[in-house]
Amino acid sequence: MNKVILMGRLTRDPEIRYSQGDNALAIARYTLAVERRFQRNSDQTADFISCVAFGRSAEFAEKWLKQGTKICVTGRIQTGSYTNKDGAKVYTTEVVIEDQEFAESKNSASAGGSDFPVNNRPTPSAASGDGFMSIPEGIEDEIPFQ
Repeated sequence: MNKVILMGRLTRDPEIRYSQGDNALAIARYTLAVERRFQRNSDQTADFISCVAFGRSAEFAEKWLKQGTKICVTGRIQTGSYTNKDGAKVYTTEVVIEDQEFAESKNSASAGGSDFPVNNRPTPSAASGDGFMSIPEGIEDEIPFQ
């Protein structure tokens, strides 16, 4: 099985091109900066993953995605190679996007900028002694489903 799930931020606006022919197909390319969970001695804290989307997914990327947007993507890894103009063989690895969606609200994105959040977990002071976060009194009345 070849399945990839990534969450990260776009390093730049997607690059959009259209195939030639009667049925032009949109092709979007972008790079995701995916934060690593653990660091070692001030090493790089993110991996930069090349992604490509086709058709409606590419049109979505063109319309809605921009540099710094945090998204979650699913897809498959695809490898390939080509010979460049200098005659050297170049190997490529990219994620072919099957699905992409926003990973944060617009308000969170504008408040936090494009910096990676350290984590989205509650601080230890918000947790009770059993490791669970305390639930405020009267919250049951505000829950839309029960």
